[in-house]
Amino acid sequence: MNTVLKTDLFSEKELEQYAEILIWGVETARQKEFKLGEIILIKSHMTAMPLVRVIHKTILLRGMNPICRINSPSDMEYNFYDLSNENQLTFIEPGEEELLRSINGIINIRAPEALTHLETIDPENINKVVRSQNFLKVIMNQRQQKKQLSWTLCGYPTSARAKHANLTLQEYANKIKTACYLNHPKALSVWKEVYQQIVDIKKWLLSLNIKHLHVESNQIDLKFSIGNQRKWLGLSGRNIPSFEIFTSPDWRTVNGTYFSDQPAYINGNYVKDIRLVLNNGCVINATAEAGENFLNKRLNTDAGAVRVGEFSLTDRRFSKIDSYMADILYDENYGGKYGNCHIALGAAFDTAYTGNQSLTKEQRLDLGFNDSAIHWDIVNTEPKIVIAEMVSGKKQIIYENGQFKY
Repeated sequence: MNTVLKTDLFSEKELEQYAEILIWGVETARQKEFKLGEIILIKSHMTAMPLVRVIHKTILLRGMNPICRINSPSDMEYNFYDLSNENQLTFIEPGEEELLRSINGIINIRAPEALTHLETIDPENINKVVRSQNFLKVIMNQRQQKKQLSWTLCGYPTSARAKHANLTLQEYANKIKTACYLNHPKALSVWKEVYQQIVDIKKWLLSLNIKHLHVESNQIDLKFSIGNQRKWLGLSGRNIPSFEIFTSPDWRTVNGTYFSDQPAYINGNYVKDIRLVLNNGCVINATAEAGENFLNKRLNTDAGAVRVGEFSLTDRRFSKIDSYMADILYDENYGGKYGNCHIALGAAFDTAYTGNQSLTKEQRLDLGFNDSAIHWDIVNTEPKIVIAEMVSGKKQIIYENGQFKY
């Protein structure tokens, strides 16, 4: 039976291209093509079913095995955090670990029907869930290092996202099409070209042998060391879209002030105008115009939640994202007039290490790779200058006016 896919937001061709790009993203992240019979998990909200159906069909046509899992709607998610006792909050579904040890890829489609539905929930309840599930992230990372598993994230337009971004639903969908090159007749070819250009910039950054970075904007004055045996990452396939180029600095060396001029919707909460003061790698003062209670409780998730796990820059020449999207996946890749930088509080990326990435806890500590159950990207879109000091002592502007000085 042939089922005709109908959606007012995307054409069938656009959805087919989106599916193709996402599978390319997972394969690129894995650094290994999928084989017949391998398993791909599709995680999604119900809103994104038009895209889920196309991905499911594409996986089947390639001889692999799709598994679909639908996320809880917002009212059920609220009830879970509101009504659960501690045992229920930290409960791990039977078979969850077995599933992660068996699948070969994950495509996570984020399309929530609400963004602020958990604002009345005690943030510590959310922290308990995050901490209890951290071991699953460890399993994923271990299997990723062995090229046994990879994943990618993407977004699908929802009324909630569109409303908070001050766009109509169709305008929001059109922004996604532009950001992901879906309106190009050969979208995947464009992604492959961008991939190579970003590879070239990462090689250039590595060749500079940078020791320290100094980030300056109207409201940022931040200094830190890149750290020993670091490399730059970007467009690994894990996020679609993705234009950022980033690394995990030595968290112990981060000093100064950081400001996020971009609002954040995280775990059902709204946080605006985050201002951080960091001393010897730790946040010693944190304020926000909105959501300050959530911010400070989030910083208490664990010891690493007050430390920096990532520093990132987006070149506006690659990113076609020119407006706020109320989705960190897009907002951390904002191009606009001045590009963006962001830091992430929480977990660092072992993949930023140039050596064997199966690091022990002691090795991570010695190298200054932060460890945490959270990873929270906090974005600044102001015009800025990033000055690099090389090991040789030479100083050079590497980023200005929203683009790398490459």
